[in-house]
Amino acid sequence: MVRFGLIGTNWITEEFIRAASKVEGFSLTAVYSRTSEKAEEFANKFNIKHTFTDLKEFASSAEFDAVYLASPNSLHASQAIVCMENGKHVLCEKPMASNTKEISEMIKVANEHSVVLMEALKTTLVPNFLAIKENLHKIGQVRRYFSSYCQYSSRYDKYKEGIVLNAFNPAFSNGALMDIGIYCVYPAAILFGEPKQVQATSYMLESGVDGEGSILLTYDEMDAVIMYSKISNSYVPSEIQGENGSIIIDKMNTPESVKIHYKDGTIEDITRSQDSDDMYYEAKEFVDLVTSKKQQSELNSHQNTLITAKIIEDARNQIGLVYPADK
Repeated sequence: MVRFGLIGTNWITEEFIRAASKVEGFSLTAVYSRTSEKAEEFANKFNIKHTFTDLKEFASSAEFDAVYLASPNSLHASQAIVCMENGKHVLCEKPMASNTKEISEMIKVANEHSVVLMEALKTTLVPNFLAIKENLHKIGQVRRYFSSYCQYSSRYDKYKEGIVLNAFNPAFSNGALMDIGIYCVYPAAILFGEPKQVQATSYMLESGVDGEGSILLTYDEMDAVIMYSKISNSYVPSEIQGENGSIIIDKMNTPESVKIHYKDGTIEDITRSQDSDDMYYEAKEFVDLVTSKKQQSELNSHQNTLITAKIIEDARNQIGLVYPADK
């Protein structure tokens, strides 16, 4: 049994609890919040026994073994580090941290204290991403990866009214690339590794974050084209083009339909059934790592997290997206 403590009492944490509760070996015993009112309200809702409002007291508690961390991006590194220094395993919501410097320090602390540190990027652990990875050889030499995730944010309406919520506030290391563009970048890192070159463009909002953008990744024998947005919608599928055929993915962030269109006109449906919520698979991966005493995931590995962060950081440098955490 892996006993979890929570940092973050928002909707994503609630989604995680519902999914993780189906994982054998998962139990929920503690929650941290800045206010006792919020901590107690959340604890009552999910029958959590222990509540904390002091982070150090929380991190040093003997009432749990691992932390699901879903606070604002800018707080990930400092909160994860204090938990790992107290021997806690950490499943950290994407993006892992504000920049590569913070992530490198997090990995260093995880190694020093022999704890699991994994980025909670759900896409790369669901059955249909595994289907993509395991069938990639069928399309021959890959020449292009195209991935699009454009989803109009309800918070953008508030932004246009003059109310800047966390999603569009650079103080919290946010913006479209960090929030949803990462769903396109991380699979590219896993499937194709680190690119030779990154070229990025974006539309910057007055608040100081990107509203939408595009990234071109150059590899030795292929390129990757990524489009992302929080201020418009897109309905086009993603695609991996090979010399023998193309893999068509309905939604890269949550793939539900995956088909290979071969150049001879035949189509192979490689879609796999998914009986559980998307977040179930990241929770199961993490619990399995802890119980088997492995320090990192093979897919959501420290290396793949760093490659993803490097791509995002390079893109941010080009579009002028700077966070207080970078200074």
